Amino acid sequence: MNYEFTGGYKIRDQFGLFFMTFTVVEWIDLFSRKLCKDILVKNMQHCRMRKELLVGAYVIMTNHMHVIWQSKSGRLSDTLRDYKSFCTKELINAIENNPESRKDWLLRAFEFHAKGTNQNKDYKIWTGNNHPEQIYTEEFLRTKLDYIHNNPVRAGWVAKPEDYLYSYASNYILGKGIMEIDYLF
Repeated sequence: MNYEFTGGYKIRDQFGLFFMTFTVVEWIDLFSRKLCKDILVKNMQHCRMRKELLVGAYVIMTNHMHVIWQSKSGRLSDTLRDYKSFCTKELINAIENNPESRKDWLLRAFEFHAKGTNQNKDYKIWTGNNHPEQIYTEEFLRTKLDYIHNNPVRAGWVAKPEDYLYSYASNYILGKGIMEIDYLF
């Protein structure tokens, strides 16, 4: 593999391998609930099966997620848009229809952020920037994999990366995880 970072935060190569971060507006801890994390995983699996998305790595934290994704179809931007849009709908539905002590506050916050935007009619969960960094060198790939891998350890949630359920680390270390991934080496 010959990957390296060249700068610029746009997806120019729709077939390229990218490290990206999806952040909740105001860094709201939306993914502190298992149900919300499960929605993200389920939709990632859907994109793998139906939209030719390669998921090389991921970690879901309480208010953001990091991924390394690539599109076999050359439609990475479209897949990313669809993923975030569908997740938004499912997350809002989960907030509205499941026990959630922060229900009113969350809905007001996401409604507030949707005002004045063209893309979102009712609710906006995600910030606008995914900070995509194309990966060109193996060294840069390993740096980003290590960063994602150790995020829950740095947060103090687990002692070993493979012990965190909502991460790809157990796939690489234990040979299995909560979802299939596409191994990068």
